[in-house]
Amino acid sequence: MIYKSFVRLLAAAALVCGCAGPVPVSNVDAVMDNILSRKSVRSYTDQKLTEEQINTLLRAAMAAPSGSNVQPWSFVVLTDPSEYETIFAGNFNMDKFKQSAAVFVLCADTTVTRTPRGGGEPVVQPNGTWRDDLGAATENLLLAAESLGLGAVWTASYPYKDRYMPPKKALGLPDTVIPYSIVPVGYPAGDEQPKDKWDPARIHYGRW
Repeated sequence: MIYKSFVRLLAAAALVCGCAGPVPVSNVDAVMDNILSRKSVRSYTDQKLTEEQINTLLRAAMAAPSGSNVQPWSFVVLTDPSEYETIFAGNFNMDKFKQSAAVFVLCADTTVTRTPRGGGEPVVQPNGTWRDDLGAATENLLLAAESLGLGAVWTASYPYKDRYMPPKKALGLPDTVIPYSIVPVGYPAGDEQPKDKWDPARIHYGRW
């Protein structure tokens, strides 16, 4: 049921982009309400997440766009706070991680294997869009958490070496894989409200 609800939300998003003809007002409202309701939640109750909820969050993250559809992402889901002092050694967000029901480590392969334009054997090359791809995946996960009535917060990992090296080592990530973002998720313990970030002064038509 949870997954079906989120699928309907994604379908509404597709309608908003104009891909499927006229857009019912109710679908626009549902999508905009989800986007504008998202907020950073930094404290959580002790209620656990279900496997269905976790899978819904991951499905949403994997639905993000990626350059050339490379999909450079992988995800490590953590639910044992007793391990966090080692995995996230020195990270000042430790209290958030330990309170949360699950911590999602969104990882990026910084390389891509491609066949040269002129043909030949595939070669490993730097992937120039992995940061953009993982940013989109992170935002999708945050929006999915909001739609499920959960709280989440995007904590930066990359490009801060002191934040991404401990989980990279502790989780045994391959050499070319970087922990891009770390997202604790749980049921909100407080009453955080979204920020109104609408600012017409930042909009330029035609030119700056």
